[in-house]
Amino acid sequence: MKNLQGNTNKIIAVDLFCGAGGLTKGLENSGIKVNLGVDIDPACEYPYSENNSGIFLKKSVTNLSGSEIQENFKKGSIKLLAGCAPCQTFSGHNKKKSNTSDGRWWLLLEFERLIKEVQPELVTMENVPGLLSTGVFKTFKNTLIDLGYTVDFKVVDCSKYGLPQNRKRLVLLASKIGNIHLLAPSEFTIQTTRTVKDAIGGLESISAGGISSTDHLHKSSNLTELNLKRMKASKPGGNWKDWDKSLVLDCHKKASGSGFLGVYGRMEWNRPSPTITTQFLGFSRGRFGHPEQNRALSLREGAILQGFPKDYKFIPENEEPKTTIVSRLIGNAVPVTLGELIGQSIVKHISNTLQSNK
Repeated sequence: MKNLQGNTNKIIAVDLFCGAGGLTKGLENSGIKVNLGVDIDPACEYPYSENNSGIFLKKSVTNLSGSEIQENFKKGSIKLLAGCAPCQTFSGHNKKKSNTSDGRWWLLLEFERLIKEVQPELVTMENVPGLLSTGVFKTFKNTLIDLGYTVDFKVVDCSKYGLPQNRKRLVLLASKIGNIHLLAPSEFTIQTTRTVKDAIGGLESISAGGISSTDHLHKSSNLTELNLKRMKASKPGGNWKDWDKSLVLDCHKKASGSGFLGVYGRMEWNRPSPTITTQFLGFSRGRFGHPEQNRALSLREGAILQGFPKDYKFIPENEEPKTTIVSRLIGNAVPVTLGELIGQSIVKHISNTLQSNK
């Protein structure tokens, strides 16, 4: 076990595949300093830099070297390397493509390469639960063990940790300085399930296609006349089977489409929301209807349900939101609350290790 001196303030992180900064914000809220965020998507630069203290580097991890990462760690720091690679191949929304022949899992192998080059004391990864059953993940885990890490991983139900959203994610923690584990809900700061109403119930009412007078991201998509009728006929927690038959799509009237109940739905005030995807602005794309207003979620509401602060900036205030870009940044983000869980688990691990070394 490494002989640690000082305190948990010495933990410094580099966030690979940082996106809009959800994980970084969660780590920072937990007291971990994040010096660098790396992502190939130029749309990530503004939200990452504007809301977090770390430097943003626009670069593909395939062109990133371990020495470039090392430059962002101070001498004597406890190094944390985070890599939440976007392995959508293994997402529940891509079940037909869930095999390694797709090739998108190579990002995890690049993360593995950088771990070998940097040799950080701490590693964390967040991904879709489907990755757990693949040989790619097994190889990654065994590589960490061979490198001298203790490893803990599990599928986390984020709603149990206070995220107002039903979202399950695979989380891995690894440490070279002792046994590490992810905190149980009872050990986490937020110990109660939060609801849609808790999160967005106080926001200004807007219509479909409308925008708030005070927040340019509190903006919803337009609805066609037919979809507005469908929205009005939708019950909170219900689905298109509640509609008059004249409103039902032809594809849903067929036996082959009768089981597709996860679209054209309203959320319920007193439950967490469904999983926020990049398509959350669309009423037809999931259960993304507002519980009582006749519209789908706004950009701001989607961000809040992902754990982002209500004032998190995704684009400059004088810029018209490009909804497809902003919704992609929000839907692909690591929820801030999950970042806080990871951060608190790491801080407690280091704190316990420091105590045992005294």
